Amino acid sequence: MRKEKHTDSTDRLYKFFIYFVLIMLTITILVPVAWVFLASIKQNSEFYGNPWTLPKGLYWQNFVDAWNTAKMGDYMINSVIVTALALVLLLLVALPAAYCLARFKFKGSKFLNTLFMAGLFINVNYIVVPIFLMLRDGDVWLKKIAGQGFLLNNIVVLAVIYASTALPFTIYLLSGYFQTLAHDYEEAAYIDGASYTTAMWKIIFPMAKPSIITVILFNFLSFWNEYIISMTLMSSAKGPKTLPVGLLNLMQAQQSAAQYGIMYAGLVVVMLPTLILYICVQSKLTQGMAAGGLKG
Repeated sequence: MRKEKHTDSTDRLYKFFIYFVLIMLTITILVPVAWVFLASIKQNSEFYGNPWTLPKGLYWQNFVDAWNTAKMGDYMINSVIVTALALVLLLLVALPAAYCLARFKFKGSKFLNTLFMAGLFINVNYIVVPIFLMLRDGDVWLKKIAGQGFLLNNIVVLAVIYASTALPFTIYLLSGYFQTLAHDYEEAAYIDGASYTTAMWKIIFPMAKPSIITVILFNFLSFWNEYIISMTLMSSAKGPKTLPVGLLNLMQAQQSAAQYGIMYAGLVVVMLPTLILYICVQSKLTQGMAAGGLKG
């Protein structure tokens, strides 16, 4: 009896500690986010008092000024195009590649798996300079041949770079999930006359929906918030900019002009799409992560 009571008290203490840590982590995340949302609807004069006071009213003009005057609308359109195109290119390549590596054994498959695994340990920020130099040299060559280069300051090329650098992680996670699926479904489809491609698209991919949603969300967050590659490859002053680069320019401009409301409105514009997407797919995210990377 004493041991049972001791075990129960230990379990309760452990649960209390876990809940306390989770509550503290939640507070440290929610408080700054809520503060940014409240600051985005304050008038500029309210920032010179107590920063923790609630706004006197809903000053939506900050969002209008950030969207129009600070060109956050243009930056968002560029980010939407780059992120959507990068996700499409990534899925078109990663899904069939992960399926083949997970379900078929062929000459060189182990070597390809090793290469993709090695790609997980390469930090993209460390190779952004070589990527920039290759694109710059390509533009120099194109200018000699065609009179004009298009590799730098091009949102399509930026999307291709994003997709290619995300391939190792995406293939690793998807192939791990594909390996957990039974082969019986495909064999039944083959008996009914289905081809490998048909079985892949109509049977395996729908079954792997949680894992696919997981990689979409992770890569969306990565592409949407990426700054270093975008700043390096889109360095022209008059060229297109993505949201993170445009947001930094806005913060630098508004801090010198003391227009803090517009600056925080720009922060909300960047954060809101990621929060909405996460809320919509968070259940699928945890399901895909639990079944995905464990066996890969």
